[in-house]
Amino acid sequence: MGRSKSLNNKISLLLPPAFWLGVWQLGAFLVDRKVGGRGNELLLPYPATVARTLVRLGQTGEFWQTVLTSLGRILAGMGAGTLLGAILAAAACASVWAGRLIALPVRVIRATPVASFILLILLWTDRSAVPGVIAGLMVLPVVWSNLCRGIRETDQKLLELAAAYRFSRWKRVRLIYLPSLRPYFLAAVTTAMGLAWKSGVAAEVLCIPRPAIGTQIYNSKLYLDIPDLFAWTVAVVLLSLALEWLLRRLLERDKRRGAAHDLP
Repeated sequence: MGRSKSLNNKISLLLPPAFWLGVWQLGAFLVDRKVGGRGNELLLPYPATVARTLVRLGQTGEFWQTVLTSLGRILAGMGAGTLLGAILAAAACASVWAGRLIALPVRVIRATPVASFILLILLWTDRSAVPGVIAGLMVLPVVWSNLCRGIRETDQKLLELAAAYRFSRWKRVRLIYLPSLRPYFLAAVTTAMGLAWKSGVAAEVLCIPRPAIGTQIYNSKLYLDIPDLFAWTVAVVLLSLALEWLLRRLLERDKRRGAAHDLP
């Protein structure tokens, strides 16, 4: 029974990607029949072609240097944006006037197109710093809004109990606010990770720092090397999924550790 359930779970996980790979394969076949010649290389390469290109790229040191450099820039920006968003959320919930002052620029950041920020920041700073700044700006509103909601929805009865027992501010934060904010923080950072990664790579495409994944994508498009363009795009998607999975695992492990620590 358990083996059958495990097999069904594996099939349910594998079917969606297999279906979409089949759609991609069919689309590439139709393009090949319609255009002929180098139609697939210039419009829609076969999945196997992209896989071979990705394996070829992955065997070079330059590929991993590029990936790690882009990761470092974007994760640094995400970390800064998360920290700033948490500080601003705490300030906004501590003071009504601070909340009103902070809400307007956060809404402006959320509403402004990413391309506008990229071009503006490119005028003000070095191109290698732009992806990190953009990643931080995209993360900040998500973290700020989620944590503000979590702080406001903290159980008032627990806060009244803490006041009755004269808990210190730090004890109140540690025992009440932090456990209450965990699900909001998890939702914020998992959403923010995808936004930071996509916006950071988009910034690299526009400002072309070296080395960078976005620069490789731009060069592939410039020289019409479409298999390379697809391979770098697949690499971006796989890295985004891997980072999101790793982040979820780390936060869930921290949650379990915190729950075990709180047990009498």
